[in-house]
Amino acid sequence: LDELFEALTLIQTKKIKAFPIYLMGRDYWVEMLKWIEQTMLTAGCISPEDFDLFQITDDPEEVANGIERHYQ
Repeated sequence: LDELFEALTLIQTKKIKAFPIYLMGRDYWVEMLKWIEQTMLTAGCISPEDFDLFQITDDPEEVANGIERHYQ
């Protein structure tokens, strides 16, 4: 989680160039994302656009295609 939030913060603050971030396994991540939305977003600590910095999926093919598209 440390590396995930560090990467998201660096991309959000434009300290590094954006790259694809995929969270694999909806069931694994859904509760954390609900907490982030209900707590951090509601408190104004993050913006709705911050959710656009990553994708959540169960499909490895979606990840592979997204990474390939990004680097073409």
